[in-house]
Parts: sequence; structure tokens; C-alpha cells
Amino acid sequence: MNTEILGILVMFGLSIILAIPLGKYIAKVYAGERTLLDPIFNPLEKLFYRLSGINPKTAMNWKQHIVALLIINAVWFVLGMIVLMMQGSLPLNPDKNPNMSVDLAFNTVVSFVVNCNLQHYSGESGLSYLGQYWLMFLQFVSAGTGMAAAVVIFKAFREKTTISLGNFYEHLVKSCTRILLPISFIVAVVLVFEGTPMTFEGKDTMTTLQGDTVSVSRGPAAAFVAIKHVGTNGGGFFGVNSAHPFENPSYLTNMVEMIAQMVIPMAMVFAFGYFIKRGKLSWMIFGVMTLGFLLLVIPTIRTEMYGNPAITAMGVEPGLGAMEGKEVRFGAATSGFWSIATTVISTGSVNAMHDSMMPLSGMNELLAMMTNSFYGGVGVGILNFFLFLVLAVFISGLMVGRTPEFLGKKIEAKEMKIAIIITLLHPFLILAITALAVALPDYTVESINNPGFHGFSEMLYEYTSSAANNGSGFEGLKDNTPWWNISTGIVLILSRFLPIIGPVAIAGLLAEKKFIPEGGGTLQTDTSTFGVVVFTVIVVVAALAFFPALALGPLAEYFSKI
Repeated sequence: MNTEILGILVMFGLSIILAIPLGKYIAKVYAGERTLLDPIFNPLEKLFYRLSGINPKTAMNWKQHIVALLIINAVWFVLGMIVLMMQGSLPLNPDKNPNMSVDLAFNTVVSFVVNCNLQHYSGESGLSYLGQYWLMFLQFVSAGTGMAAAVVIFKAFREKTTISLGNFYEHLVKSCTRILLPISFIVAVVLVFEGTPMTFEGKDTMTTLQGDTVSVSRGPAAAFVAIKHVGTNGGGFFGVNSAHPFENPSYLTNMVEMIAQMVIPMAMVFAFGYFIKRGKLSWMIFGVMTLGFLLLVIPTIRTEMYGNPAITAMGVEPGLGAMEGKEVRFGAATSGFWSIATTVISTGSVNAMHDSMMPLSGMNELLAMMTNSFYGGVGVGILNFFLFLVLAVFISGLMVGRTPEFLGKKIEAKEMKIAIIITLLHPFLILAITALAVALPDYTVESINNPGFHGFSEMLYEYTSSAANNGSGFEGLKDNTPWWNISTGIVLILSRFLPIIGPVAIAGLLAEKKFIPEGGGTLQTDTSTFGVVVFTVIVVVAALAFFPALALGPLAEYFSKI
């Protein structure tokens, strides 16, 4: 077997094997059950609650959860703007990096607050170490925010009828301390031992083999890189992200970072099943997500391994013509696997340049973000998939003449309206703002490095990545301009908080309803048949919404080259 393929199978297999027990642990954390880490984190959390004045036992309904979530994110945004716009005058800036402009600071802070990390700047030259550390803090709490929102759905279906859905701050703190921090610590230790820097020293001067003197950026990178993957954030400490030898020094770190970004999104699916005691349902959800992932990743790996047929026709060995923008340490197959994993999961980190990949690979990367429901980010992956569950239940109920119920709660017009609006919001934001960018060439044409079909794909990818809270990009696009900073920033805000508010509202409304015991007329939602329905709904929504745009971009580019 090809060793690259073997490495991919090991990475994917280990992710699943680790996700199952991790899911059980996460369910115990949110249920308030005893865990091995209690002696370590109980005193730390009690100290935090005492200093902040928060009572973690104060129960909240779904509306109070949303209010708390929005307020604390607004505070983080304001503090982030202050840090980045004043970093030139603040401590921990040994390389004397300047203040950020208003529009770039706006884009950067919004991007990290919403767990996207779009990065219109180059990390080593655009931020001080204090700025990097503030963004690292945001990578923890933005991931914790998504997980805390997902717990509302967990609790809504655990109790038969309730308005009490736990405490947002308790969910947030436990997500950061009990889940994100321990895993990030393990990943960071591996990175340090493999050569990733963890220092507050400034640039180092080195002499090359040719005798030239160069300055090499470094910094506290290991901690930053760990949470960027564990929290499915994706923001790179260095400009080229995990293609940088300091961020990703070896094949071992490549595997660790890959597993780190996949394990919690997978585990959250199993945690949902453990928490509500519906194991079959979690396996159905995981099966649908995995099917979608495999249908995207297998063609991409194959396409990148064989490379450009035009180069092969010139006598170059198949595969050798596919290495532009890729690391020889990892190879084309592993780069293709990473590109789909990072777009499906909404991490957005890269170990190869997506702009250099084949047109059909670029299309699959776009589709991974457009569907936005196969695994997904920590917490929000479950939220996005929950909307399709609601739609599938309602459609299935109409088709077979059964009451549209999900886990004992009747789905009615109010829940359906919210689900449809939030589901259509994703394609609306992507397509509408891309159309606006195309219609305003005075603001956008100079940013496009590749004219024609690929230039359109670059613009489409930028807004798709923003709307999917992904953060990766076709980096032929020169995106650090007021237009791109502000327009993507607006998309980031709307596409983060509205898709959280919608599912939380639906879960809260369903939790308040009378529980209906399952009977002969109840639609079974934990079967493979229902899984096929859910998958079909996802595919139909994505195909109808996005196929015309894909036909103008990557598909047109592909057919123009064959």
C-alpha cells in the first residue's frame, strides 16, 4: 500500500478511536458527573467564579443563554481592538511590529472572536507577541462559546420538559478548562519536542549554508498552534500556517495536528448520544457526516496524487506535477486529505496552498464549506447538523403521513421557519456578497492575481470561507484592503451568531413543549433510512444553492483545461 495512503488511514482511524471515549468524557463533563480531572480544575474554576462574581448554578433559559453569549463576545471584541490597534506601544513586542490599521484590526478581531481566523495579515510581521497571545485567548473562548451553545441542545433533549438549560458561563468555562486546555497541552508538548519554538525572544540571526545572514522569526508558537487545531480555529502563528516548518516540523506533528482538529468535532457527536442516552442516533449522525466527508476527500486525494494531466502529457511522471504549493515532507495525498479535513471541520489551517490545487480539488474544498455540516467546528458542527435534522424530520413526516416529532418533541411552524431562515442564510450571504464583489470591480479587480474563472473562484472562496467560519483562502487574492477587511468582517459576524441563535432558539422552544412518548406512529430518527433522508436534504440544499456559482468558477476552469 502507498505509504501516504497508509498514513492517512492511520490518522483518520486514530481520530475515530480517540473520539469515542472522548465523547463519553465530554458528556460526563457537561452532565456534572465526576471525572479524573476534577481535583485539578475544581479549585481553578471556583477561584474564577469567585473573582468574577458568577454563580455557575444559576439556571438560564435559551434567551438568557443567547444574551450572555452576545454580551461576552462584544467585550472580547472591544478589548481585542484596543490590543491590536495599540500593540506597537504595548509590551511583548521585541520585533517592533506596528499597530494595525482600523479596518485590519476590525477584520482580525472579528475573525478570531467568531472562531474563523481569516488572517488578512502575516503572523510573524503583523502581530506582537501580546497580540498573538490575545488571539490565542480568543481561540480558546471562541471554541468554548460554540461548545457551550451546543450544550443547550444536549440539555434540551435530555429532559422531557424544561425551561432550565444550564448556565452559559459554566458551560463555557468547563469547555475551556476540562476539554480544550488538557488536549492543547498534550499537543503543545509534542510540538515543542519536535522543534516548534516556544520563546519570547525576538528574531534570531542565522547563517545559511551559502554564507548569507538571515533573520528568522520565532515566538511562543507551540501553545498557539495547539489550540488553533484543537479548537478548530486555524489561525497560524506564521503567515503560511502549518506549511511553515516551525508550525509543523515533521510528519509526526502533521499527524498530531490533523488528529487534534478532527477529534473534538467527532467526539461531540458521540457526546450528544451519551448525554441523551441515544447511542444509535449519534451513530446515525456520525455515519451521515462520514459519508459526506469521504465523498469529498477521496476524489481530492486522487486528483492531487495524479496532478495536472497537461504536465503529465509533457512526459513528467504522474504525481510529480502536483507538488506546486505543497510540502515535500508531507506529499500530495496528505495535502489533499488535510485540505478537505480542514474545510469540512471548519478549522481553516493549511499544510499546502489551496490556490495551487487542481480545479476539482478547489471545488471540493468549496463544497465542504458550503454544506457546512459534515463534522463541522467544535460545537457549531452539531448546531449546523441539527438544522438539517429538523428539516428532514418535517419532510419525512409529510412524506409518510406521520407526526413530525424529534426525540419526543413536536416540530411545528415556528421551529420550521427558524430552521429554513438560518439554512438559507448561509448560501444567501455567500452568493449575495460575491455577486456584489463582482459588480464592483473598482474595489476588487486589483486584488485578483489570476484573471478569468480562477479569479472568480478566489472571490467565491474568500466569502465561503468567511461564512463557514473557516479561515482558509485561495491566497492568490490580495485581501488586506478596506473592501475585503470590512465586507468579510460583516459576513463573519452574521454567519457566526445567527446560526448559533437559530438552533439554540429551536432547542429552547422544543424543550418547553410537552414530551410525547414514542408510539407506533412515531418517526424513527436513529435509523439508516432516516440517515439517507438527512444526507439527501443536505445534498439537495447545497446543489440547488451553489451549483451555478461552482459552474462559473472551478467547474468552468476544469473544463477549459481539458
